[in-house]
Amino acid sequence: MAKTTLDFASLGEDFFKPVETQPLKNSFIIHKNQTLYNKIGLDLDDATLLKVAAGEQTFQDTQPVASIYAGHQFGHFVAQLGDGRSCLIGQTNGYELSLKGAGKTPYSRGGDGRAVLRSSIREYLCSAAMQGLGIATTEALTLVSSETEVYRENIEPGAIVMRTAPSHIRFGHFELFASRGQKTEVKRLADFVIERHYPECQGDNKYVDFFAEVVKRTAKMIAGWQAQGFEHGVMNTDNMSILGLTIDYGPFGFLEIYDPHFICNHSDHEGRYAFDQQPGIGLWNVSRLADALHSLIDDKQVKAVLATYQQHLVRYYSSLMRQKFGLFEKDDNDNQLIGNFLSILYQHKKDYTNSLRNLSSLESLSNDKHYEAWLTIYQSRIEQDKNMKRIALMNAVNPKFILRNYLAEVAIRSAQDDKTYKEIDTLFNLLSNPFDNHLGFESYTNEAPAWAQNLEISCSS
Repeated sequence: MAKTTLDFASLGEDFFKPVETQPLKNSFIIHKNQTLYNKIGLDLDDATLLKVAAGEQTFQDTQPVASIYAGHQFGHFVAQLGDGRSCLIGQTNGYELSLKGAGKTPYSRGGDGRAVLRSSIREYLCSAAMQGLGIATTEALTLVSSETEVYRENIEPGAIVMRTAPSHIRFGHFELFASRGQKTEVKRLADFVIERHYPECQGDNKYVDFFAEVVKRTAKMIAGWQAQGFEHGVMNTDNMSILGLTIDYGPFGFLEIYDPHFICNHSDHEGRYAFDQQPGIGLWNVSRLADALHSLIDDKQVKAVLATYQQHLVRYYSSLMRQKFGLFEKDDNDNQLIGNFLSILYQHKKDYTNSLRNLSSLESLSNDKHYEAWLTIYQSRIEQDKNMKRIALMNAVNPKFILRNYLAEVAIRSAQDDKTYKEIDTLFNLLSNPFDNHLGFESYTNEAPAWAQNLEISCSS
C-alpha cells in the first residue's frame, strides 16, 4: 500500500476505507481551472496531471480513501452512506484533492461509482459560477472525459471532476458516529476539524464556539444563495459542508423567471428543497448537527447557538439585498421597497438576474409600465443616499451572467454530440467573472428559448 499523507487519514480507519481508483478508457482533459491550479500551488506536467485527474496515477504516492458518513435524506435518517463515487486522493497547500467518478468504493451501495459527462460539466461550471459570485464553495480543478460508457437512462460518456476544498467533511460524518453512540469518535472528529479549520475556537468552550461558527457560516452561505437566486436542490445533511461550503452540485438551478417557490429537482415532489424553503432547511440541518454534537454541547448551549442562525441569515441577506438595490444607508422602509419589487417580478414573470442588473441604470425598467409606480418611490429613495458610485457598486453585486439551464444544456450537447468544448470554456470565463460586461457576449444573458422552457434536472449522474 502506498504511503498516505492525507491529514484526514490520521483519524483512523473507522473514518474511511482505502480504495483503488478505476481509470477511464482513453481519457482526456476538457478543461483545467488555471487560476485554482496556481492558487493551490500545483506543478505537474500535462501528462502527469491527466493521469492523476483520470485516476490512472496516485498523487504524490498518496493512498486514496473513501470516507464513511450518514445523513438525513429528504428528512429521513439513513444510517450509513459514504463516498460512493468519490475519493480523497491527496492534499497540497491546505487543499484536499478529490476525484468524483473514479469508480466503486466500499460505500457505492450497488452503484458503479462513475459520473457522466453531463453532470460533470454542470458541477464544473457551477462551482466556477459560485466562486465568481463570492459564495463559499468547493472548487473544481479539472474536467476529464473519456470513451468509457456509463449506463444511466441512456449510455453516456464517463467523466471525472477533480474537486478541491480545505476539507470535504460533512454534517453526516458527525451523524454517523453519534447515531452509533460512538462518543469518542465524535470528539476525535470535532477536535480534528477545530484544530485544522477552526483554530480560533481552541478555547475553554471550543465545541460551542465551533458549532456557533458552523451555524454562522451556513447561514452566510444560504444568504448568498437566496440573494443570488441559487437553489441547491438536495440539501440533505450529507450534502452540508462542515466548513459552510456549497458542496455536491446535482440538480441545482438558478432562478430565471422569478418564482420563490421554484423547484429545480424534478424528484423533489413535495418541494422540500424549493428555493424559498432553503433558509428553513438550513436551520433544520444545523439542528441535526447539534443532535450529533450532543455529547459535547449541552441543551442550553445548543439552544442559544441555534437562536443565532436566523440573526446571521437576516443580517447577511439584508446586507446583500440592500447592495443589490443600491441602498447603502439603512431605511426602515427598505424591506417593503425590496419586497414590492420582487412581487412585481413574480406577478409579471420577470427575469430575476436581468431585472436586478438593469436596476442600476433604470432606463430599461422605465419603459415597462409594471415598474412605473415602484420606480417613483425607488428614485426618491436612492436620492437620499446621494452615492455617486451607486451604479458601479450595484453592478459589483448584481451579476450579468449566471449558469442558466439552457446554457449548460447547449454546452453539454456540444460536448456529447459534437465533441466540441468551446462552450464550456466560454461559460467558464463568463461565470468566473459574472459582474464584468464581457462585450460581445450579451446573448448569454438571454432568457431561455422555447425549446428549453421545461428542462428538468434529476439527481441521476
